[in-house]
Amino acid sequence: MPNDLSYASDVAFTAAVKAIQARKGSRENYARMEEGEGWSTTISPALAAFIAEQNSIYLGTASVDGQPYIQHRGGPPGFLRVIDESTLAFVDFKGNRQYITQGNLTENPKVCIFLMDYAPSADQTVRARPGSSRAILAWCSP
Repeated sequence: MPNDLSYASDVAFTAAVKAIQARKGSRENYARMEEGEGWSTTISPALAAFIAEQNSIYLGTASVDGQPYIQHRGGPPGFLRVIDESTLAFVDFKGNRQYITQGNLTENPKVCIFLMDYAPSADQTVRARPGSSRAILAWCSP
């Protein structure tokens, strides 16, 4: 994990977020979670099975200036694949040919893939930790 992150949850729980959590009374619970098991930083077999079933995802990127962009991506189940315990890949089907996501990823490797489980269980969010993960699209070369 990069030196500037103490816990995997620091990707989402920045100092500003933690200050608001403290002010609103939820910080203590999240601090216990961080000091305990915390957030998983690898793809478990259960998460891999969930990912294999997906036919729709939301992909969030940001420009070099931080302007967010969220795009729907879809395909048959299996279009989103687990390569190993920390790498996902997907087929980049031809879309509207604006290439905003691809352009953003060339300048800013931070990405969030949101997987919705429309069944009764909870949603799954996959976050890329700076310095340890990267988005992999079918067209990319390492």
